[in-house]
Amino acid sequence: MRIEQLEYLQAVARLGSLRRAAEELHLSQPALSETVRNLERELGVELLDRRRSGARASDAGRELLPHVAAVLEAVDRLRQAADHQHQVSRMVRLGTVHAATVPLLVPTVRDFREAHPQTQVEVVTAQQSEIHRMLSEGGLDLGLVNYLTGDDLPPDLESTRLLRGRPVVCLRPDSPLAAHSTVTIDALLSEPLVVMRAGFVMHRYVHRLLRGRTPAFSYSTDGAEMGKLMVAEGLGATVLPDFSVIGDPLERSGAITWRPLADGETGTGAEVFMVVQRRRSGSYPQAARDLHDTLLERAQQYQR
Repeated sequence: MRIEQLEYLQAVARLGSLRRAAEELHLSQPALSETVRNLERELGVELLDRRRSGARASDAGRELLPHVAAVLEAVDRLRQAADHQHQVSRMVRLGTVHAATVPLLVPTVRDFREAHPQTQVEVVTAQQSEIHRMLSEGGLDLGLVNYLTGDDLPPDLESTRLLRGRPVVCLRPDSPLAAHSTVTIDALLSEPLVVMRAGFVMHRYVHRLLRGRTPAFSYSTDGAEMGKLMVAEGLGATVLPDFSVIGDPLERSGAITWRPLADGETGTGAEVFMVVQRRRSGSYPQAARDLHDTLLERAQQYQR
């Protein structure tokens, strides 16, 4: 049993409609309905009367609602107590997959530091699945992750889009690929390729892009930052979202540059989105809310 199941049930009972509850919770109606049905199966009780006119608590559901409210109130008190301890500790923990860390996250932390000189920001590098787990368990306040066009977002996390970009080829200015205005897949395959390790969105994108073909030689690494360093050292080229390359100190200094992929060769999922995520339920330290807002402000400046 999960806390959000009880919160969803309470919302449906209060609003008398799966549709209205789904809108308030920012969920799809099928996802909300399935979550409540899972709770009913676990408890062995029909909690809702579902009719064409709406969904209301059943007789058994009404008897259980006071217990649901008591559990949620207890959880809220626990979170408030933990929130107080978190504020006292003056620590905000943020997980990141590392794409756009330098162009976006570093300026954000600098701005945040000026407004919160006594608050420490702990940046944890991890894969997307690990960030989701730590967010759900309360080990992180915020998470920065990437998605491709058409990917599903986790329903138990609140996701806010920060950046929208396209995959580009990141390379050294003296690379033969830099002599062209765009890079074809054939040209990309002729050079050593630095690829992200399995579990990263760009690993999945490159796999789709190459359609089973293999490069002349390849390296595997964790995250965009190491990938860009390997490119700057002349080990090959890599494919990254443009927002991970444009404005990076290595790009500004001339150590790396980028070229778009040739038209018609980008394949499915041709756009990459960076989002900031946090748990849908529970209280947050003010510092975590402020860091979230600073990320949004910096992302807007970057996209302009």
